[in-house]
Amino acid sequence: MNGICLLVAGALRATLPGAEFTLAWDHSVEKVEWRERYVVAAGQLHLVEARVAGSGAGMEAPPGAKLSGGTWTWAPDGAPLPELRLTFSRFTRDYRLCSGARCTTLGELAAPLADGDVVTVRACE
Repeated sequence: MNGICLLVAGALRATLPGAEFTLAWDHSVEKVEWRERYVVAAGQLHLVEARVAGSGAGMEAPPGAKLSGGTWTWAPDGAPLPELRLTFSRFTRDYRLCSGARCTTLGELAAPLADGDVVTVRACE
């Protein structure tokens, strides 16, 4: 199976097509959007771009980041990840996952979710 799989407690809840997705969320203190673009290769998640609309508590852009229209953009330099673990909370704005031109909240994709549920995002095998 190709694509990106979303699992809760080991059970498949949803899939996203393709080998690329964007994860977006709002910083809980600064209330500005943060976006990360991932590409799936060799069964791993590769973070290829990060964007944040502003700066503040824990959101400092790294050296080499470019500022355009109030948004910092950079290419992170980190090891590939086997998975992401996202915790659903009813107290903050939900994560958004975008695949192609379609963006959907984590709560809609992996429903039903209870407060504190962890959604694992990884390459489908």
